[in-house]
Amino acid sequence: MTVALITGASAGLGLALADALADRGWTLVIDARGSGALERARRELSARTEVVAIAGDVTDPAHRTALVATAGRLGRLDLLVNNASHLGPSPQPRLERYPLSELSRVYEVDVFAPLALTQLALPWLATSGGVVVNVSSDAAVEPYPGWGGYGSAKAALDQITAVFGAENPDLGVYAFDPGDMRTEMHQRAFPDEDISDRPEPATIVPAFLHLIDARPPSGRYRASDVLSSPVAS
Repeated sequence: MTVALITGASAGLGLALADALADRGWTLVIDARGSGALERARRELSARTEVVAIAGDVTDPAHRTALVATAGRLGRLDLLVNNASHLGPSPQPRLERYPLSELSRVYEVDVFAPLALTQLALPWLATSGGVVVNVSSDAAVEPYPGWGGYGSAKAALDQITAVFGAENPDLGVYAFDPGDMRTEMHQRAFPDEDISDRPEPATIVPAFLHLIDARPPSGRYRASDVLSSPVAS
């Protein structure tokens, strides 16, 4: 049995990743803030595999403890996907007028919560020689006007990922940049635009699966690069 813990798995990329792992027979622990959408995801996935769904906020220490404890009861954890993210205000404000209370929330969800969950999960991941995937963004490396909050948080997550990988060489630790996708969060980032030309999250999944299968050196990987030139282990 292989076990994956995926945050933000009720929609978008998180659900697409869970769906692909369910097809492979992985046991899943999934979370999201919205209990209704999460339950719908659980029902859909449980037709193919064992799924435990726990609604909650990843910034809540008790919720993070419950997620890792569930993996513990299952007996192992092979993969942690820190996918849950907070965009911040919509439309995205320039840094000169970015509300600091909102910026704090972005960092709590996008930086501190993934690190805290990884810290809790590390004993289980170390036992299995597992994989951590932190979902990043091109905004982490490109200075897009209006993206200073979300982008800087993802840049911080990238660096945490890099250092965590260097400190834990027996694990695969990856910052995974999926690129633009047709998701609810992307629509909130561009509230007045038609984003129907963006790719569906499911089209990104093959890059993710190749990454966890090939187990290349820990680091930052863009889905488009992995799909065009598959990485070697």
